[in-house]
Amino acid sequence: MVDYSFTEEQELFRESMREFCAREITPKAEMLEQAKEMPEEIIKALAGFELLGMMVDPEYGGLGTDPVTLGIAAEELGRADPSCAVPVFFLVVNSWSYVLNKYGTDEAKQEILPKSVKGEQFVGIATTESDIGSDLGNMKTKIRSEGDKYVVNGEKMYISGIGEATKYSGGHVTLAKMTDAGTRGLSLFYLPLKDTPGITPTYIEELGREGISFGGFNIENVEIPKRYLIGEENKGFYIVHEGYELARGLIGLVCVGAASKALDNGIAYIKERKAFGKPIGKYEGIQFKLAEHYVRIQALRELTYKALWTYDQEMKGQASRFDVSMAIAMSKSVCSNWAFDAINDVMQWQGAFGYTKECPDQKALRGVRSFTLAEGSVEIMKLIIARELLGKEFLAYR
Repeated sequence: MVDYSFTEEQELFRESMREFCAREITPKAEMLEQAKEMPEEIIKALAGFELLGMMVDPEYGGLGTDPVTLGIAAEELGRADPSCAVPVFFLVVNSWSYVLNKYGTDEAKQEILPKSVKGEQFVGIATTESDIGSDLGNMKTKIRSEGDKYVVNGEKMYISGIGEATKYSGGHVTLAKMTDAGTRGLSLFYLPLKDTPGITPTYIEELGREGISFGGFNIENVEIPKRYLIGEENKGFYIVHEGYELARGLIGLVCVGAASKALDNGIAYIKERKAFGKPIGKYEGIQFKLAEHYVRIQALRELTYKALWTYDQEMKGQASRFDVSMAIAMSKSVCSNWAFDAINDVMQWQGAFGYTKECPDQKALRGVRSFTLAEGSVEIMKLIIARELLGKEFLAYR
């Protein structure tokens, strides 16, 4: 049997993460609902505990850590912040600083990554548009080479971290069309937002995750230096999936953390709440649901850590990109729905109180619901799984 168990160092890291979250994240969770963007004190706390840019090379200030250890941090943050806002900030910055670290130019890495690791410069992702989600080959945002610079025009929408990038400094790893060759004509680059002429941000209020900003930005004749290109021209589609797959793996563990915390809340409640003279935890209708959800969340936990372990194996040349895509898609296809169902039943057990904003589990319900769509919808994950099982000739969109 393949051994992908945690090392002693990873177990110690989990303990220290839980202590950090109890001290720095959980007590501040209430402020996130009114914040509308990540509070500076939380960003400083994350940076101080070296949680930003964990997979960035040490020469740029990162830890150079592995995907599984990164996943441990994501799970613990999911437990600590039921709204999922802090975990989203964490996974976005870590996934896309890693892509920049791996494929960016030396000049761009030296300029951006040390500041990102310190929490002084946000690094996000911008691929989606108003009417373009996973169908990236048909995006309208364009980039062209002009002398010693690139010129970008278009728009990006449904993007996390707009306020963080414009307020604290930073930008987004951005995908745009360079040639009319579908996905083979897309280029990836870093697009700074703060004080950049031609950038006009737009804000949208999300259903949940209120502690991180959300929206989009128009791009009108924005000039960027060629050092901001990530990878080669017209190869952006292939690079961007590495970042998305890392983010999807982290999302799986955020869902595990959020659902596990909700189940803990539910267990405590059903032991105490009485109906018809006995605790409601004695009723089989509740016991069976609890058992089902516990098994699902534990299965999801194993599935997702194995997926991140596979990601790590590919980094070492011991697994293929297709192995990673399959493993990550399996986790992402079920994580949000399984977590949502568990949290929803916990709220049901709590009766009328479960439908109030005083109930912390309603924040988790709204937070994990976003992951049915974010970083690739559930439906796209199922298409990836079917593609690996049947072969590319069975793709319906080709």
